[in-house]
Amino acid sequence: MTETTAYGAEIAVVTVTYSPGETLERFLVTLDKATSRPVHVILADNGSTDGAPEAAADAHDNVELVRTGGNLGYGAGANRGVAALDDSFGWIVISNPDVEWDPGALDTLLEAASRWPRGGAFGPLITERDGTVYPSAREVPSLGKGIGHGVLGKVWPGNPWTRAYKQSATDVRERVAGWLSGSCFLIRREAFDSVDGFDSRYFMYFEDVDLGERLGRAGWQNVYVPSAKVMHIQGVSTAKSSDRMLAAHHDSAYRFIADRHQGPLWAPVRLAVKAGLALRLKLETR
Repeated sequence: MTETTAYGAEIAVVTVTYSPGETLERFLVTLDKATSRPVHVILADNGSTDGAPEAAADAHDNVELVRTGGNLGYGAGANRGVAALDDSFGWIVISNPDVEWDPGALDTLLEAASRWPRGGAFGPLITERDGTVYPSAREVPSLGKGIGHGVLGKVWPGNPWTRAYKQSATDVRERVAGWLSGSCFLIRREAFDSVDGFDSRYFMYFEDVDLGERLGRAGWQNVYVPSAKVMHIQGVSTAKSSDRMLAAHHDSAYRFIADRHQGPLWAPVRLAVKAGLALRLKLETR
């Protein structure tokens, strides 16, 4: 547990960049209309080669480029970005750079925080480009639900385990969730510190599930605030290496399950899950 620090009320946005292209400028332009308060933006850059982070830092006075030193993954990159902030910043938005903000969305998240004093993280309603609501506020998956969703989610999208896991696509109201999508959320820095931020062992995927569960265990609430809206243009960076990202997804899924089912009694379950994920990955990448 990290020692408690008294933080100020300033707001920072940390976005992890990896050759984000033109989406980064849209992110910054729409962010400017998402709040009436001054915001400092950290671009935690994981080794971009397209020049977009450098151009953004040159063009915007409130944008700071922080080079992480390599492609550390999403959670570790975000941790580096947060570590670059001084103690005046008590509120942090962690977001992908391929997000576009609705006007006033960040102010709406901040307003919700005043209604939820034990709220640690606050997630907006996230839509895809076609307006489809992305299920961004979900239950922490139990072993049974996780296996049911993982095995049947592609071939039977309406199965009960997937429906329960993705409840936020239909349960669109302000409420507590098990975890919030890491593609965009507001977090109290005190809450982020209390769980030592993201677990950097997760290169991509499940780092947000893990964070949300640990926040809950530490006594914080993950609050879904669908009155705040953003659009996520998914896959701008990851599309360049889709097979690698699929492998990272399966590795992270195994890590999440294995971490929570340790010891010799769970060894057969871990082996079965590992074999099942390996088969699923093979089928998806063939």
